Amino acid sequence: MTTSMTPPEKRPLQTMFNAVPQRYDLVNRVTTWGLDSRWRRLAASICLAKHPARVLDLACGTGDLAITTAALAGNDSVVVGVDFSWPMLAMALSKPGVADTGGFICGEAAALPFPDGSFDCVGTSFAFRNLTYRNPGTAAYLAEVRRVLCPGGRFVIVETSQPRNRLLRSLFHAYLRWLVRPIGSQLSGNSAAYRYLTESASRFYSPEELADLLANAGFRRTRSQPLIFGIVAIHTAEK
Repeated sequence: MTTSMTPPEKRPLQTMFNAVPQRYDLVNRVTTWGLDSRWRRLAASICLAKHPARVLDLACGTGDLAITTAALAGNDSVVVGVDFSWPMLAMALSKPGVADTGGFICGEAAALPFPDGSFDCVGTSFAFRNLTYRNPGTAAYLAEVRRVLCPGGRFVIVETSQPRNRLLRSLFHAYLRWLVRPIGSQLSGNSAAYRYLTESASRFYSPEELADLLANAGFRRTRSQPLIFGIVAIHTAEK
């Protein structure tokens, strides 16, 4: 198992995520009623559906998707995680099951430290929003995903979404504002981080908008699977 020793240049989002890792998993479990683990497991199964030899967990954070995917894959796939936050990666490296992964690397999503066509699948769990929500680097991030995917490789995204039903969408946004934000702020001690996280979730793309974003970046065969009334979705696309 390897870890890169060259931290990338700090950015506002990087500073924010560096400040929350100790309680990050706890906040996720509490505010999703423990369902986030189930969603990641489903995403991991989709990542492995075509028996990939190598899988990348992009913006892996504390490593849950990589560790879950590696556990499900056994010895059939090598699973690597990359993230720009050293404290997040330190949490990942402390978890049970980390030895089954192919390692975690500290790196920048706009300049992934891998050759072209390195992976059969790239997955990301609840991090795609940070790469694309009002982010001027969106085009570069998506171009890097395509670059490191082999031809026909899959991109699997599990992320918050927008329910099509207007009432459900309003209730979801209210839940984010009046429960997730204060609970996250209290448990993490970082109100700015959870203000950003809840606001970006409230304003994030609908499934149709996300499909258009991926298609415009050169991906094909985009699909969306809504979960829990559409407040979360798993999106897939191919290079």
